[in-house]
Amino acid sequence: MSGMGNLAGVKRDFAALERRRMRAARLLERGWKEAAVARRVGVHRQSVNRWAKQLASGGREALRKSPRDGRKPQLSAADLRRIVEGLQRGPEALGYETGLWTSWRVADLIERECGVRYTRVHVWRILRELGWS
Repeated sequence: MSGMGNLAGVKRDFAALERRRMRAARLLERGWKEAAVARRVGVHRQSVNRWAKQLASGGREALRKSPRDGRKPQLSAADLRRIVEGLQRGPEALGYETGLWTSWRVADLIERECGVRYTRVHVWRILRELGWS
């Protein structure tokens, strides 16, 4: 069976997952058995069983992709602009002796400017998002 679980760090194609659920819905509506649907679309029978229940209670709309709320960002667009401005001023502006940005120094900048402390790994994510890494 394909699609069992998700590897850490691998982005899912939510549109493809929704298409798979819709394909399963069409087969279920045509009277296919859950086990046969599971084999055809490449998922576990329990997934098809769950989808069948959702289909029965809410129609195809219940199988559509739901908005992914997730955790709200702690940094606003204004915060990100302040971080970029701080990066442009250089580490010397924060009192460091050299002009080299390190992840620790950027974390310090973010904490000073925005009041949020991040790990070194997350600091690199922010830098990539800002086009600085």
